[in-house]
Parts: sequence; C-alpha cells; structure tokens
Amino acid sequence: MCDKTPDPTPDPAPPGGFEPARFSPGFLDHGGPYFLQRAAARPRAVGLRIMAHHLNYKDGAHGGVISTLADVALSHAVHDAERPRLAPSTIALQVSYLAAARLGDWLETRVTIDRLGGRTAYASGRVLRAGEPVATMTGVFAIRRG
Repeated sequence: MCDKTPDPTPDPAPPGGFEPARFSPGFLDHGGPYFLQRAAARPRAVGLRIMAHHLNYKDGAHGGVISTLADVALSHAVHDAERPRLAPSTIALQVSYLAAARLGDWLETRVTIDRLGGRTAYASGRVLRAGEPVATMTGVFAIRRG
C-alpha cells in the first residue's frame, strides 16, 4: 500500500503517437492542452491529459471538460473528413458519462462519421481511458464547404 499523495501537476505530455493540436485560438486554449494522433487513417483520435484545472470539487474531471473533448473530437472528425476541409458548427451534442476520469488520466477519443450529407454531418464515438469507456458521444453538425 502506498501513502504517497498523487502529484498535483502530472506531466501533460501525451503518449507516443500524439502531437500538440493546433486548433484556432480562443476558448479551447483554456481547456487543453489537446493532442491529435499522428496517423494517416481518419478520423484521428483527440487526446487530453487530465490536469488540476480540469477537476471538479470531487477531484474528478468536470463534466464540461469531457463534453468539450467530445465536441472537439466529433467536430474535428467532420472538419477533417474531406479536402478541402469542412467548417462544422455544432447543432446537437449528446454525451453520456460512464465513469470518472481522475488527475493524470490520459483520455483519447474514437470517432465514426455516421453520415456526411450535403449540409449536415452525423458523428458518434467514445472517450476512452486505457481502452475503457469514460463517455459515449453523438453529434450533429451543420457543414459549410469551401
């Protein structure tokens, strides 16, 4: 049994295979840092290390952190689905929370584009911690081409 208190500032570095995401500046700067999987396959996973500023009063990741990660992952998958890239705007987002994420946990997403229409895209997926689901997610996005 270990009596050591967890380090309040875990290393935010991602595991191998991820690189810093370069999302547009603004709101997402406050909730990250976010990381993108280095992979040719699409959609790419989005990752996030749970840090102290992500925690709620119960020392778990705040639901808003998980829902923002879900929105980022789903919308990025839609954005990256075609060339030239699409400009998605969230119409609807559904997140179901299945388990808590704690300080230092590495979360990553798996997304499927369910339908990519002329003006609307539908995507779904999961937020995972060590392969185990933390949340499920679905999103509907208005898309603009060009």
